[in-house]
Amino acid sequence: MEMPSLYLFLDPYLIWFYRLTGQTGWNFLIGTSVVAVLALMVGEFTSFLASLMVRRHFTQVAGEAKKYQDLSMEALKAGDRPAYEAANKLANDAFNKSFFMQLALSATFFWPIFFMLGWMQERFQGIEIPLVVVPYSLGFVGIFIILYALAYFLFKRVKYRLPYFRRIKGILDANNLQGGNSPALTGVQPVPARPAAPEPGGKG
Repeated sequence: MEMPSLYLFLDPYLIWFYRLTGQTGWNFLIGTSVVAVLALMVGEFTSFLASLMVRRHFTQVAGEAKKYQDLSMEALKAGDRPAYEAANKLANDAFNKSFFMQLALSATFFWPIFFMLGWMQERFQGIEIPLVVVPYSLGFVGIFIILYALAYFLFKRVKYRLPYFRRIKGILDANNLQGGNSPALTGVQPVPARPAAPEPGGKG
């Protein structure tokens, strides 16, 4: 079965990293490490671009969630339950919209993983790499995931020491797109149970 055209275009460049030494095992580890790092870097870049594209709408939705949350709290303090429920519902709707927007943004980070695994399947389907300390072997998916996870955690430790990524963080922070800092992600208050009405003749 012939490779898809995009894989055919990239194949000579990617497979070059699998031919750097005369050792098959080392070649596979080096090449897959490079592919994993490329997937990580492309994911970082496309996630950043997607965040910039939706920043205005995201900020608007986050602001709405915060505004309606504040209104619901004011209505609750004033004892206006209908206004509280209405504002709380709008806050929850805005929060849900913000949550799914962030879920969509996460897809822009992870898609290169599946793209690279698709190319590796065309090249390395059925190949098993024996493990050193145990009598087992791993296929290309297992090796890729291990190396990707290692690259991710190492890169996370040094990411914002690099000037380019410090600039990106500054842009995302300025637009409130760093996840935990978003007002929409602080959560909204659930509607409390309606208090029981006092019994006739009972105390207060």
